[in-house]
Amino acid sequence: MMISTKGRYALRIMVDLAQHDGEEPVSVRAIAQRQDISGKYMEQIISVLTRAGLLRSVRGAQGGYHLAYAPGEITVGMILRATEGDLAPAECVLDGAHHCDRRGACPSRTVFSKVYSAINEVIDGVTLLELMPESNPAECGTV
Repeated sequence: MMISTKGRYALRIMVDLAQHDGEEPVSVRAIAQRQDISGKYMEQIISVLTRAGLLRSVRGAQGGYHLAYAPGEITVGMILRATEGDLAPAECVLDGAHHCDRRGACPSRTVFSKVYSAINEVIDGVTLLELMPESNPAECGTV
């Protein structure tokens, strides 16, 4: 399982917003320049993050975006699920997944279930605040 470019860029965008969020909204152009991400692609990602309720938009000439929550309240899991969907390694471990005839006797399901639990534990246990570089905002591009 690999996190797509969209998911990786979403993390970079959100960390950048966390670092630069203040009274004034942060413009797409400013984030795109700092993160070296295409403005058009970034707008698509920001649209997904806004629909997921992670960002608030401000319209107008001085418009841009704010985080919808404090950086310590937004987890990597929230961001990745918004952009990637569920990160289950196999469909059989999802709640409400279609019934598998081998579910009770499948040796792989136990492994997939453990992998899924470990993934969720890690991504839900890391917040934007923890990803923010303390000393140099330019380091943010390495997320």
